[in-house]
Amino acid sequence: MRNALMDEAHDEDPILSVVNLIDVFLVLIAALLLSVANSPLSPYGADQVTVIRNPGSPDMELVIKDGEKIERFKADGTGGAGGGERAGVAYRMKDGSMVYVPETRPAPRIDLPD
Repeated sequence: MRNALMDEAHDEDPILSVVNLIDVFLVLIAALLLSVANSPLSPYGADQVTVIRNPGSPDMELVIKDGEKIERFKADGTGGAGGGERAGVAYRMKDGSMVYVPETRPAPRIDLPD
Protein backbone atom coordinates (compact mmCIF):
# COMPACT_ATOMS: atom_id res chain seq x y z
CA MET A 1 0.00 0.00 0.00
CA ARG A 2 2.83 2.35 0.68
CA ASN A 3 4.12 2.04 -2.93
CA ALA A 4 0.75 3.21 -4.23
CA LEU A 5 0.95 6.34 -2.09
CA MET A 6 4.44 7.11 -3.35
CA ASP A 7 3.30 6.79 -6.97
CA GLU A 8 0.43 9.22 -6.38
CA ALA A 9 2.78 11.74 -4.81
CA HIS A 10 5.11 11.35 -7.80
CA ASP A 11 2.29 12.16 -10.24
CA GLU A 12 1.34 15.33 -8.39
CA ASP A 13 4.84 16.76 -8.07
CA PRO A 14 4.81 20.19 -9.86
CA ILE A 15 8.57 20.24 -10.37
CA LEU A 16 8.27 17.44 -12.93
CA SER A 17 6.27 19.64 -15.30
CA VAL A 18 8.97 22.33 -15.01
CA VAL A 19 11.60 19.75 -15.95
CA ASN A 20 9.56 18.86 -19.03
CA LEU A 21 9.34 22.53 -20.01
CA ILE A 22 13.11 22.87 -19.68
CA ASP A 23 13.52 19.92 -22.06
CA VAL A 24 11.22 21.57 -24.61
CA PHE A 25 13.15 24.86 -24.38
CA LEU A 26 16.46 23.05 -24.85
CA VAL A 27 15.17 21.49 -28.07
CA LEU A 28 13.96 24.91 -29.30
CA ILE A 29 17.32 26.51 -28.51
CA ALA A 30 19.17 23.76 -30.39
CA ALA A 31 16.91 24.27 -33.43
CA LEU A 32 17.52 28.04 -33.36
CA LEU A 33 21.29 27.56 -33.11
CA LEU A 34 21.24 25.22 -36.10
CA SER A 35 19.23 27.71 -38.16
CA VAL A 36 21.65 30.53 -37.29
CA ALA A 37 24.66 28.36 -38.17
CA ASN A 38 23.12 27.52 -41.57
CA SER A 39 22.42 31.17 -42.43
CA PRO A 40 24.31 32.38 -45.52
CA LEU A 41 25.74 35.38 -43.64
CA SER A 42 26.77 33.34 -40.63
CA PRO A 43 30.43 33.63 -39.63
CA TYR A 44 30.53 29.82 -39.52
CA GLY A 45 29.35 29.40 -43.12
CA ALA A 46 31.10 29.51 -46.48
CA ASP A 47 34.01 31.86 -47.13
CA GLN A 48 32.43 33.81 -50.00
CA VAL A 49 28.69 34.56 -50.21
CA THR A 50 26.71 37.15 -52.18
CA VAL A 51 23.13 37.94 -51.15
CA ILE A 52 20.73 40.27 -53.01
CA ARG A 53 17.98 41.69 -50.82
CA ASN A 54 14.79 43.10 -52.41
CA PRO A 55 15.88 42.48 -56.04
CA GLY A 56 14.40 44.88 -58.58
CA SER A 57 13.03 47.31 -56.00
CA PRO A 58 14.30 50.83 -55.32
CA ASP A 59 15.69 49.79 -51.93
CA MET A 60 17.66 46.82 -53.32
CA GLU A 61 20.76 45.90 -51.35
CA LEU A 62 23.75 43.74 -52.28
CA VAL A 63 25.56 42.04 -49.37
CA ILE A 64 28.95 40.45 -50.09
CA LYS A 65 30.66 38.34 -47.42
CA ASP A 66 34.29 37.49 -48.09
CA GLY A 67 35.75 35.63 -45.14
CA GLU A 68 35.09 37.82 -42.12
CA LYS A 69 34.63 41.01 -44.17
CA ILE A 70 31.04 42.00 -45.01
CA GLU A 71 30.32 44.77 -47.53
CA ARG A 72 26.89 46.27 -48.19
CA PHE A 73 25.96 48.15 -51.34
CA LYS A 74 22.63 49.98 -51.58
CA ALA A 75 20.99 50.96 -54.85
CA ASP A 76 20.64 54.68 -55.36
CA GLY A 77 18.89 54.59 -58.73
CA THR A 78 21.87 55.75 -60.76
CA GLY A 79 23.19 52.31 -61.73
CA GLY A 80 23.20 51.71 -65.44
CA ALA A 81 22.64 55.37 -66.19
CA GLY A 82 24.83 57.21 -68.61
CA GLY A 83 25.71 57.40 -72.26
CA GLY A 84 26.65 54.49 -74.40
CA GLU A 85 26.08 52.82 -77.72
CA ARG A 86 24.89 49.46 -78.89
CA ALA A 87 27.82 47.06 -79.08
CA GLY A 88 26.17 43.92 -80.39
CA VAL A 89 23.40 41.39 -79.96
CA ALA A 90 23.10 38.43 -77.56
CA TYR A 91 21.16 35.29 -78.50
CA ARG A 92 19.94 32.51 -76.21
CA MET A 93 20.45 29.09 -77.83
CA LYS A 94 18.11 26.11 -77.42
CA ASP A 95 20.46 24.51 -74.90
CA GLY A 96 20.30 27.65 -72.70
CA SER A 97 23.74 29.02 -73.55
CA MET A 98 24.22 32.63 -74.59
CA VAL A 99 26.04 33.78 -77.73
CA TYR A 100 27.21 37.37 -78.14
CA VAL A 101 27.59 38.68 -81.68
CA PRO A 102 29.40 42.03 -81.90
CA GLU A 103 28.12 44.43 -84.50
CA THR A 104 30.56 45.18 -87.26
CA ARG A 105 30.99 48.78 -88.18
CA PRO A 106 31.77 49.78 -91.70
CA ALA A 107 35.38 50.80 -92.14
CA PRO A 108 35.85 54.55 -92.10
CA ARG A 109 36.08 56.02 -95.57
CA ILE A 110 39.35 57.73 -96.32
CA ASP A 111 39.55 60.07 -99.28
CA LEU A 112 42.95 60.02 -100.88
CA PRO A 113 44.11 62.80 -103.18
CA ASP A 114 44.52 61.80 -106.83
